[in-house]
Amino acid sequence: MSLGLIPGFLQRPAWMRRRHGCPMMDGMTLSPAGGGLDAFLDPETDYPANHFALQYVLNALADRPAPTLVEVGTGHATALAPLIRAGVDVRGFDIDPDLVARGREQMGALGQDPESVTVGDIEDPVSYATVLRDGPFDALLALGILPNVANEIGTLRNMQALVRPGGEVFVEFRNVLFSLFTSNRHTRNFIVDELLADVSDDLRSSVSDVLESRVDMDRPPLPRAGASAWRFHNPFEVAERFASLGFVDVRPHFFHYHPAMPFLASEHPASFRRESLRLENEASGWRGMFLCSAFLIHARRPGVASAAASPSIPHGV
Repeated sequence: MSLGLIPGFLQRPAWMRRRHGCPMMDGMTLSPAGGGLDAFLDPETDYPANHFALQYVLNALADRPAPTLVEVGTGHATALAPLIRAGVDVRGFDIDPDLVARGREQMGALGQDPESVTVGDIEDPVSYATVLRDGPFDALLALGILPNVANEIGTLRNMQALVRPGGEVFVEFRNVLFSLFTSNRHTRNFIVDELLADVSDDLRSSVSDVLESRVDMDRPPLPRAGASAWRFHNPFEVAERFASLGFVDVRPHFFHYHPAMPFLASEHPASFRRESLRLENEASGWRGMFLCSAFLIHARRPGVASAAASPSIPHGV
């Protein structure tokens, strides 16, 4: 890769040292208000990726305020309350009617209009026409969406259309570089199928044989019959894709740190959890590329941001 092709986020080490927190994965739990990180130390509870997700997003919005935000894929509606408490006017949609019902219930409990959450498919703008009527928005949040869509470019263009010029997007991806650390089937697949894609078949076969004898090919468990496997993404390629679509200030933020190979979590549950939480604030700017199972792309649609009144957003959740 020539210097001219190196993604901007690697050409700006000063930015890479800037840390805000860690972004989310849908379906995880947020801590009670004011609970602090001690509330997350119990390894029997779900890992609190949502807490670090909203911490990153809210801090980013404090830097460039966004009075309105649309969430693509509201899921379990865990992001709604922190955003609303921060003064953000939130709209959202999800392809699953049952999850939309949960989101509406959450909005009602927060004193908001339940109809602010509706059914829609990001790959079909007609399905979320009522959301388009309320837009364009100052920011967009999409977690757990891109690993599952059929048309990635079309989906990103639809997301771009939902934000006004100058608007921010926060889009989650699963990190394929994490495979280099996991010491499992994904390690073999990434090295043989991606890293050595242009190497001769005989060498690739030999490398495959070596890796299959050294990594755990039975981990992680294969998807259940009928279940779709999550798609993994390379942050270098994704950053270039966003730039090619016209986004600017494209920056990755890696999250969900692992202090050891994932299978060791069951052998050292307490220390694994403690060190995972501690690493969420590590400031190297590069370790997350390999220790994190996911990353968020934070980018901006070029243009002038909204001049609407800015909410007061705290640096934290």
